[in-house]
Amino acid sequence: MSLDLPTSPHQPPTDSNPIDFPRTDKSLGLTPGRPDLDIIQRVGLGMLGLGTAVLIVAVLAGLRGWAPLATILGLITAGSFIYSFRTYLREPPGIRNNRAVTASLTGRGALGWFAGVVLTTFYCIHYWKDSWFEGLHDVFDPLSLAVAGKETDKYFFYALLYTLAVVIMGVRALLRYRHNRYQLVRTSVVMFSQLVFAFSIPFIMARVAGKEFWPSYFWPLGYSSLFPDNVGDLIYNRGALGAFMFGWGVIMLLVVTPVLTYFFGKRWYCSWVCGCGGLANTFGDGWRHLSDKSSRAWKIERITIYSVLVFVVVITAALWITKAAWLGNLYAFLIGSIFAGVIGTGFYPILGTRVWCRFGCPMAAILGTIQRFFSRFRITTNGSQCISCGNCSKYCEMGIDVRWYAQRGQNIVRASCVGCGMCAAVCPRGVLSLENGPRHNRLPEPISLTLPEKSGIQAAVRTD
Repeated sequence: MSLDLPTSPHQPPTDSNPIDFPRTDKSLGLTPGRPDLDIIQRVGLGMLGLGTAVLIVAVLAGLRGWAPLATILGLITAGSFIYSFRTYLREPPGIRNNRAVTASLTGRGALGWFAGVVLTTFYCIHYWKDSWFEGLHDVFDPLSLAVAGKETDKYFFYALLYTLAVVIMGVRALLRYRHNRYQLVRTSVVMFSQLVFAFSIPFIMARVAGKEFWPSYFWPLGYSSLFPDNVGDLIYNRGALGAFMFGWGVIMLLVVTPVLTYFFGKRWYCSWVCGCGGLANTFGDGWRHLSDKSSRAWKIERITIYSVLVFVVVITAALWITKAAWLGNLYAFLIGSIFAGVIGTGFYPILGTRVWCRFGCPMAAILGTIQRFFSRFRITTNGSQCISCGNCSKYCEMGIDVRWYAQRGQNIVRASCVGCGMCAAVCPRGVLSLENGPRHNRLPEPISLTLPEKSGIQAAVRTD
């Protein structure tokens, strides 16, 4: 019996010609080509582009009021949702990272570098030349007057853009990871936290108490909350509400943080509540694989993150002793603006999405220390099922070599792990599981593998 093969790799199979070769594209890749945009996706992108165009016209032509603002926000939001719904619902559930590494935007190509320059430039203007955005701020005055009771300033403008990014891209994440219950719940909580705790409540409190208050940011991440001027203002000038704000921050730091971290690890904050992590896991999701996985980066991480923690402790203590305001301004400039903003977010397309969380956040340093030595949280592994595909390590936003632990069947107990759960989500074999269990045997004892005496090599289990 003879088997007739297709004469062309693009020839469709027939009854007499049942074998179909993988389709090839111009780059000679054997993976299926990216599906063409259908009419619904094009409509979504068209609405997104039209909303952006109306925004530019509104700024240049001086259009103000609810009509242009509602048009802008409606077109951008609806267009983004239509595109995301159509893109992900047209395919079966499941994570697809096709071309994430090779695409120009997400693989440090020309579009990636362009995006990095745009984001970095935006942060530089926002921090130090916000007057350049004055026309842009004016467009959002109706919303700012309704929510904050004042015309748009740099803080409301940034908070609004930040929240829109988390909500819009959060919907995309819900659709992309709709098969994974942990990601659905986590992403929903992140969106809620940003919308309520980091946007709505602060501006409502500004109208009620005359001072903005972020319940999800406290010392040391909200570094100025324990500066003497702020403490004195809350206690002596803001009445009972001010005392509540101060007490909330102290309780969150000294009681809630250690208790929740003991039971759930640092993920309760870094991946569920914190706006920095929220932006990284929604807007920055496509760049998570760019984190540096090298041992050198791990060594730098352990030096810099605890150095920033020491820095904020010293600055806070020095302010209480000297009352020198320039010390607080120094920390705000070096850490709050340059490290957390310009580098931490502006460099998403180049260095990955958790540069600030991994190398600089003092709150992450405290949470990580508790998690490493006292928490019940760990990621368990089933080494016998690991096929060493490397997906877990590749998509770890914190640069942890998860595969190293999985191959050996070791629990992953790292101070830097934020419990985002993506390593478990992308594992094709179900090797990894996020668990809260007894602390007994949570950290494996160091062992040595028996090797030939001549080699002089020992392979110890990582417990750090």
